[in-house]
Amino acid sequence: MLKTIVDQAVRGTGCTKTEAQTLIELPEGALFSGATRIREAHFGHRVQLCSIINAKSGKCDMDCRFCSQSGHNSTAIEVYPFIEPAALKQQIEEIVADGRRLCGVVTSGGKLSGAELRELESVVQGMGKHAPAPVCASLGRLEAKELARLKAAGIRRFHHNLESSENYYPSVCSTQSWRQRCETVKAAQAAGLSVCSGGLFGLGEGWQDRIDLALELRELGVDSVPINFLYAHPGTPMAGNEPLSAEEALRIIALYRYLLPTTTLRVCGGRSHILGSRQKELFAAGANGLMTGNYLTVAGSQYEADLEMIAECGLVVQAPG
Repeated sequence: MLKTIVDQAVRGTGCTKTEAQTLIELPEGALFSGATRIREAHFGHRVQLCSIINAKSGKCDMDCRFCSQSGHNSTAIEVYPFIEPAALKQQIEEIVADGRRLCGVVTSGGKLSGAELRELESVVQGMGKHAPAPVCASLGRLEAKELARLKAAGIRRFHHNLESSENYYPSVCSTQSWRQRCETVKAAQAAGLSVCSGGLFGLGEGWQDRIDLALELRELGVDSVPINFLYAHPGTPMAGNEPLSAEEALRIIALYRYLLPTTTLRVCGGRSHILGSRQKELFAAGANGLMTGNYLTVAGSQYEADLEMIAECGLVVQAPG
C-alpha cells in the first residue's frame, strides 16, 4: 500500500485521510524513504530559505495561549513599536544581499495599522525593480484593499498561519476564530499574493488534528506551508507543555509531505530546539525549505551553519524566483 501512496504522490496527488492514518505507525525508515522520493520528484535537490524580521514586538491584543508576544501573557520579551523605515530597509537589505533568501517582515498585533502599512509600502516599493521584491509579510488580519496595496507595493507573499485544525483551534485562541484566519488567507489569494500558511505543533493537538489541518491547507491551495514546533515560553499558558520528541516532529514533516506532495514545506520555529542533533533528517522526512536565523523572540540557527548543513546533505540553495 505504501508504494501506491508514494507513486500517486510522485504524480502530484496527496494521500487521503484514511491513507494518512495508516502512515502514522509506519517504521521511520519506510516513511522517510517515501517522503524523500516525493520531495525529490517535485523539488529535486533544491532547498528554499527565508529569514524574518520582528518589525513590531509585543503587546498583541490576541490571546494565543502559546505566544510570547500576547499582551494576555506575561513573558519577558523586548517590546517596541513598528521600527523606523530606514532601519527596516537596512535589515531587509542585509538578509537579501546574497540573493539566496527571502525576507519576511513580521509584526505583532491583530493587524498592522494604516500608518504602519504605509511605512512598510514605502520601504518595499522599488526594491524589486521590475519584479516582486524579495519580501514577504506577516501583518495580521488585513482586509482585501490592504492586501491589494501590499501586492501593488511589490510584496510577493503573505503569511498567515491557521495554527491548528478547526476542531482544536478554540483551545489555542479565543480572540480570533479559525474561520477568520481562513478568510484572511482567501483574501490574500484573491489579491494575487502567494500565500504561506501552516501550523504550530505541540499545542496538545492529536494526529487527527494534524491531518485535518493539512487537508484544509490543501483545499485552500496555499503555496508554502511553514511547520513550526512549540517552544514553551515561560509566562504563557502552554509553558508546561511537554516538548515534542525529535522523532514525532520528523514524522509530522513526513506526513505533510505525503498529504501535500507539491507544496513547499518550510520548517520554521522550534527547529533547533526540538530536532537538535537530528536536524539533517528533516530533508529525508520531506522538507524542502527552512527558516534560517533567529525567530521572533527566541534565538534560532545561524545562517552560515544552515548553509553548511544543506551542503553536507548534498542539497543546494534555490535562489528566490
